[in-house]
Amino acid sequence: MAGHSKFKNIMHRKGAQDKKRASLFSKLTKEIMVAAKMGGADPAANARLRAAIADARSQSMPKDNIERAVQKGAGGGEGSEYEEIRYEGYGPGGVAVIVNVLTDNRNRSASDVRSIFTKAGGNLGETGSVSFMFNQVGEIKYPPDAADADAMFEAALEAGASDAASDEDGHEVLCEPNDLHAVAGALESQFGEPASTKLVWRPETLSPVDADKAESVLKFMDMLDDNDDVQSVYANFDIPDAVMEQLAQN
Repeated sequence: MAGHSKFKNIMHRKGAQDKKRASLFSKLTKEIMVAAKMGGADPAANARLRAAIADARSQSMPKDNIERAVQKGAGGGEGSEYEEIRYEGYGPGGVAVIVNVLTDNRNRSASDVRSIFTKAGGNLGETGSVSFMFNQVGEIKYPPDAADADAMFEAALEAGASDAASDEDGHEVLCEPNDLHAVAGALESQFGEPASTKLVWRPETLSPVDADKAESVLKFMDMLDDNDDVQSVYANFDIPDAVMEQLAQN
């Protein structure tokens, strides 16, 4: 999930709930299965699988769960026929939203996602209706203790990254989509396995959301994230920190 605010802090607290964790593991499992089916069970030769496993490990997914997902995906057994779909549209307050889905039932997913948009007062658009306002980039994240900011920045640029930033939450390295796994591999050889390696959609400009619409936007994002078929959600909302702090207290 993406959007500019302290929303991640709310999501971290929600992530501690059993229901959220089960849903998260289900989404991670699907991504591992799809990656293994598409590129084989060897992470060394399958960049997408390597990234999916790294993401699962960063979320403390048990090793046995990861291995079962790899075997099930590579074996092509029942339950591994998932289709990747991207939905685009506008949420409450005119916020632009991209929703990535992995589903074994296209009709169910389309109905569910459309219903969430409609109930929130938004509308689902055609493919390309909002993605032109975003850039797809490779994103590699490391925990803060992986390196100091200068070392990470220098290593990232040397590896071919386009940008790197560090704060108290950790290090974030950005690169062109086609360079993601080459950059990640170079950084891994120096700093170890990253917390996550994936393609993300980042908005070119942010859409300000006032206090009246902020809660509606966050509830809408939460409803999308709670859907089992939804793997990731990206939006261009910009909610002031003061408004987020007030909502968090409530």
